[in-house]
Amino acid sequence: MKPYAIFLIAALAVIPSALCVPTAARADIYRYEDPDGTLHFTDAPTDKRFKVFMRDIKKDRKLRTAFKLPGFARNPAEFEPIISSYSREFGVDSSLIKAVIHAESGYNPNAVSPKGAQGLMQLMPKTAQGLKVADSLNPSDNIRGGVRYLRFLLDTFKGNESLALAAYNSGLGTVAKYGGIPPYQETRTYVAKVLSYRNNYR
Repeated sequence: MKPYAIFLIAALAVIPSALCVPTAARADIYRYEDPDGTLHFTDAPTDKRFKVFMRDIKKDRKLRTAFKLPGFARNPAEFEPIISSYSREFGVDSSLIKAVIHAESGYNPNAVSPKGAQGLMQLMPKTAQGLKVADSLNPSDNIRGGVRYLRFLLDTFKGNESLALAAYNSGLGTVAKYGGIPPYQETRTYVAKVLSYRNNYR
């Protein structure tokens, strides 16, 4: 199994992290999967094996509707003051918070997953309890808990956003077990998707 560093090398072309230049260029994202299942993402494909995974909606007007939220979603602007407040309190980039909310719940504060994750940032009941979240369906409580958890994960992985997001999706223990991003397509796609959203929210 390939180490997470190989995936990150391919992803860093489009994914801003603590080691990258703060202002990221916007570009289409291309995806390629090795025969062993390792996923690679880049904005500069080196050969025809890479296929378009996500287009830059800021550039392609025809695809901007793909970034629109589903009908059940609330207006993201409604949560802007909450996000800004907890972004400052915990020192987490507001664009990253918005990207996680977008990927997790589509801005539906009443979202409940089949596994029981709840609210805007899809907190599992035990996680919410550990974060002292009184009501996961309350937007303020949920966002505060989710951002606090993101801060914890970012600190755990020394600012590495890709690993923090992988842990947010698949669990801290899973990332520790594999020594990096787990070899799960769902998790690797999730990391790339959230960081792509983050670029667009910036």
